[in-house]
Formats: sequence, C-alpha cells, structure tokens
Amino acid sequence: MYKVIIIGSGCAGLTAAIYAARADLQPLVLDGHEPGGQLSLTTMVENFPGFPDGILGPQLIENSRKQAERFGATFRSGAVTSVDLSRRPFKIVVANETLECETLIVASGASARTLGLPAERELLGHGLSTCATCDGFFFRGKEIVVVGGGDSAMEEATFLTKFASQVTIMHRRDEFRASKIMLDRARANPKIKFLTPYVIEDLHDVEKKNLESIRIRNVKTQEVSKMHTDGVFLGIGHDPNTAVFKGQLDMDENGYLTVHDGSRTNVEGVFAAGDVHDHVYRQAITAAGAGCMAAIDAEKFLAGHKA
Repeated sequence: MYKVIIIGSGCAGLTAAIYAARADLQPLVLDGHEPGGQLSLTTMVENFPGFPDGILGPQLIENSRKQAERFGATFRSGAVTSVDLSRRPFKIVVANETLECETLIVASGASARTLGLPAERELLGHGLSTCATCDGFFFRGKEIVVVGGGDSAMEEATFLTKFASQVTIMHRRDEFRASKIMLDRARANPKIKFLTPYVIEDLHDVEKKNLESIRIRNVKTQEVSKMHTDGVFLGIGHDPNTAVFKGQLDMDENGYLTVHDGSRTNVEGVFAAGDVHDHVYRQAITAAGAGCMAAIDAEKFLAGHKA
C-alpha cells in the first residue's frame, strides 16, 4: 500500500515526486513506457530556469530523479497495463503485479506523433524537433521544414519565422486541415512557402548525427528527390498517454485529461500533471509546476481523508 503512486517520470512526475517525498509521503514513481518523458529524447535545454548555460535534457531528468530519491522517492520500471479507480485504495497493474495506493498522480505525458522513419530517433535533437518553442532558437538564419497541415503546423511555422531565414510547410495533401485564419496568416508571411503534396521518406545523415537533407516523394507523381534542409519540425500533433484511463477519468475529445480546482480529476484522490492534460503550453517548466500542484493537492487530500 502506497500513499502516493506517480505514473510518469518526466518533469511533471519527477517534480511531483520531489514534493511528495519532502512531505514524507514515500511516493512510488512508475517510469512508464517512455522513461524520462520527452526531455530524455532531446539535447540542450536552454529555457529551464537556473541553468544559464543550458543543460542536456537527459541530465536534467537524471538530476531531478536523484533529487527525488534523496528525499525518499522510489522508482520502478515498467508501463501500467490497467487501473481500477472505482474505489480507494486504487489498484494499478504493472507487469502483472497489482499495486495499491491511497492517491494517484497521473503524469504520463503526451507522445509526439512521428513519421515512423528509422532515422527519427537517431536525429531527434540533432536537427529533428517536435517543439518549435523549445528548439526554434537553435535555427537562427537556417532553412527549415515544418511537416503538417493543421493548426499546429501553421502555428509552429509562423513562430519559427522569428529565427529561420525560410520555413517550408510540407503537407501530404494539397488541402489543409488548418483553420482559415491560421492558414491565411501563414500564407501572408513572406518567410513561409508551401510544398504539396509531398511526404518525407528518409532523413540524412544518421552517421554524422546531424540532419542535413531529406528524401521526399511527390504523392501524386511518385517522383523522389533530395532536399537540403537545416532542420525538420514535426507539426503533426501529440497523443496523450491516457488510453489506460478511458472510461474512468474524464477526457476531452483528443484524449487529454480534464482537471478542475488545480490538478483534480473527476475521481477523488486522482490528480493529473503535465502534458497529459496540457495541450497548450507543453513546456518542461509548466509540467514541473503542474507536478508541484498535484503533489500539494494529494498531500492535502490525504490529510483530510482516511485510507
């Protein structure tokens, strides 16, 4: 029986673990299917307060993990396969073992949609990015490609024109799903051009650990060509890691958990933090702040309820 179980080990989960451990709640952190969250897949983080020279994403995660362990948090690897939130104590199944807890903090994050190319994982953080706000600064004066046809792609492309010399929006169709106002704004920007209907078939150069060019294919003619680019941003959306909670926790139409009064979900004693409910900001610092809120809310809940 645990007082607090935290699902997820990114910025939200680790911050929740630090606060919960300091409150003497002895939290158990379940790493989840993507240990360390999206920061573990990036390189330099320059917008997290307290690091004037920046810090590598995996190092920030490792530091936070050690900090949580210092105060008494414990960790366990493995993904959650099912939960029963119908009554307290809640039941959490990991690797065929059932764990019980008085409160639960869901910080399972959201995974960026990718193109499904073998080179993506190798070049993520080395010219390939899923976050314009996080990485746009590194592409000052560069030529970059944004993949996608929805509002996310238009918003990211428009933001990236603050830094890049040219932004090409590449979409597999001639028509766009983006709203008219977002599409018109992108079309009016002199730094943005459109390339349709094209898809990326490969990324180069994995051996150099640096994105230098892409192989693209015209969907209509099937013509394949090579295109130089200094960077590729995937603007095709994110998928919140909430499938295991369907039917038990309230979600919006895209699967993001809904919260009220801070970090509270519709189930008393269950709290949410980070990208699992935040589809607007999606930053390390906002996830950390949400993790702090969830831990404090859980502590207050435990103080007012008996197990």
